Amino acid sequence: MRERPSRLLALAAVVAAAAVTAFVAVPGAGTAGADAAKARRVAVQAREVLLERTRLEIRRERNEAWRWLAVMSAPPTPYASLAERTRSLRDNLRLLRLWTRRAAHARWLAHHPPRLRAWLCIHRYEGAWNDPNPPYYGGLQMDLAFMRAYGAGLLRRKGTADHWTPLEQMWVAERAYRSGRGFSPWPNTARWCGLI
Repeated sequence: MRERPSRLLALAAVVAAAAVTAFVAVPGAGTAGADAAKARRVAVQAREVLLERTRLEIRRERNEAWRWLAVMSAPPTPYASLAERTRSLRDNLRLLRLWTRRAAHARWLAHHPPRLRAWLCIHRYEGAWNDPNPPYYGGLQMDLAFMRAYGAGLLRRKGTADHWTPLEQMWVAERAYRSGRGFSPWPNTARWCGLI
């Protein structure tokens, strides 16, 4: 997954080699001017293909970064759409490296909630991550009022907490914790875990 920039750089090297090869006149194939014009057309087309591929990769990395930020309920990183406006391949490759780093960082943060051990301990005493039994759902046993208050977007898109990933459940619980509720929604299990 993290190989995208190196694949694009390899593609750029192939395009450059093709452009150089196209500039070499083939003996008996016509005038040097016609060969040079053809080589320029090939190089321009190859550059356009590479620019479009780079823009596509930038959008993919941006969307991945935003997806992980959404899991954490963090605002999306601003996107100035420079890749769509610039014709510079060098600038686009720089943007691709930037968004690749941002996506990797957002993924790492999402996989390491601040109170990960606490949530895992509470989960151990509560239920399976996919527990569908009402009135409490998921691995942290959230009721509908709790889900509406702290995970309304997930509730609309995916349904109850038993359909959410464990990370999504922990981040919803983290939102409740940060709102001032602390571990009070899990009084017994939080006590057993030594959290209250």
